[in-house]
Amino acid sequence: MARYFLSLSYNGATYNGWQSQQNTPNTIQQVLEEKINLILKDTIELVGCGRTDAGVHAKQYIAHFDCESANLFEQKQHYIYKFNTILPNTIAINDIIKVADTAHARFDAIERTYYYFIHQHKNPFTDKFSTYVYGNLDVDLMNIAAATLLEYTDFTSFSKLHAQTKTNNCKITKAVWLKSNPHEWRFTITADRFLRGMVRAIVGTLLLVGKNKITIQEFRQIIEDKDRQRAGNNVPAEALFLTGIKYPKHIYAG
Repeated sequence: MARYFLSLSYNGATYNGWQSQQNTPNTIQQVLEEKINLILKDTIELVGCGRTDAGVHAKQYIAHFDCESANLFEQKQHYIYKFNTILPNTIAINDIIKVADTAHARFDAIERTYYYFIHQHKNPFTDKFSTYVYGNLDVDLMNIAAATLLEYTDFTSFSKLHAQTKTNNCKITKAVWLKSNPHEWRFTITADRFLRGMVRAIVGTLLLVGKNKITIQEFRQIIEDKDRQRAGNNVPAEALFLTGIKYPKHIYAG
């Protein structure tokens, strides 16, 4: 029995998030396990690097699984091709990586990066993967507010209410808005971990800063109050992408 990382990407628009759940059909995990098991003629169980909500996308997602097939890694290009032929067009397998027997896709991840896209002019080629924001935005002010996130660790104010987490502490190491195209911006945020709904709540609150509805000091106070009801609304899911996962080198085999 060997352990592998599965590197994949998906368009989450039509799925109920990553994780399989009772009474919640059509998740990424469910579809992957069903299709991969058909190819391997085995019963593998995937453990994902985290839960992405319904509608959220992933340019890079990592899941681990155990498999007895002796040639899975040696013939990985064959298996990647076979997996992709049976998977829907919304899910793509990019790589199969052999890892240590104790490697864990979720708990061993040391860094995760998300992108969030917004645009201010109607664009039929970006609307499905970006959120339209009307009115003037002070992006410089939004970046000042975003930089203050690095000074805090408790992000209860941006966490989904009643989430079953042991701690709401996260270490954010990057948070910045950059212009990606005329009238289009990308928010990049990197941390060791994220809470459910955290990025979408942060973006929603930063937009309040950009629209001069709250000040930088009020943004700080929202974080310090640890009250989700004081923060902005969650922005739509379709503009959010998990784009990178980083692991320590020692977990990779060979």
